[in-house]
Amino acid sequence: MAKKSKGQSWLEEDNNENLVIVSDSNGSTLEEGDNVRAMKDLKVKWAPDIKRGDIFKNIRLTDDPELIESGKMVLRTEFFKKQ
Repeated sequence: MAKKSKGQSWLEEDNNENLVIVSDSNGSTLEEGDNVRAMKDLKVKWAPDIKRGDIFKNIRLTDDPELIESGKMVLRTEFFKKQ
């Protein structure tokens, strides 16, 4: 049986291989709760279009490093930059 080292919990697992780094169009790292700004006009089906300069607040990260969520929309990171 392995010994428990000081300061390490049995419940903690090393999840470094599951770490996903999400970057915006400029290469800046995005985190939960960041604000992003649209870089260009985007057409959206069944919703108002996204205009250049529109701000999306309090984003959530997904498992895919190319996608973020804001409200009910899933956005591609290549069209947004961190504000």
